[in-house]
Amino acid sequence: MIVKKFLLLLFLLFFLSACDKQQSAKELDGKALLEQKCASCHDLNMPPLLDEKEVAPPMMAVAFHVYDFIQVNDESQKNSKAIDFVVDYVKEPSIEKAFCDKESLKKYGLMPSLKTSVNDDESRAIANYIFSHFTPKKLSEIMELKIKYDALPDGEKISLKYNCMVCHNKEKDLVGPSFKKIQEKFATNKKAMKQSIQDGSRGKWGGKATMPSFNQIEAKELETLVKWIITLP
Repeated sequence: MIVKKFLLLLFLLFFLSACDKQQSAKELDGKALLEQKCASCHDLNMPPLLDEKEVAPPMMAVAFHVYDFIQVNDESQKNSKAIDFVVDYVKEPSIEKAFCDKESLKKYGLMPSLKTSVNDDESRAIANYIFSHFTPKKLSEIMELKIKYDALPDGEKISLKYNCMVCHNKEKDLVGPSFKKIQEKFATNKKAMKQSIQDGSRGKWGGKATMPSFNQIEAKELETLVKWIITLP
């Protein structure tokens, strides 16, 4: 009877330990781990930046390549198989396991083993993020946004760069006055608008909101931003 209770206790401890381990793996931040463990070699941009000095293939290329080459009978199992492959490969990489073509292996070489710096739970969290983020659908969405962004006037791009749209809208007042009101106030005094942007202000528009100083903005960018606001239709 004592032996049975002891065995039951061991089973429960093992079960709870496995559950905790599984839960911890799910709770790990795959994106943060990818940036910490992989960004020193792999380009994490999507689409990737083209760099002749890169020491490893871009992560998007890795994700697409692995996903294409994973063989499964049931397509619904492809994601889990791809994740399992990554977990195993980063621990024990080899030419036999690699899906890379000869030219890529010649260019980048075989990646070093990460078994001493990345555990299985971390690898699984990283792989799960890779195959959920680096997808053709996500790439398509990003490219569509990039096309829209590239079509914007330079002044509007600068306003987005410095988060002006968080407090200002073209037509409506938000935390701060609309660009339309700013345009009306400074239409004949661009210098005053530049000064207001650089120095910041408080209470100039009848409210309690504070306009922070943007003295870090470059002179050329400031000129382009002010010109855009002045010429808004």
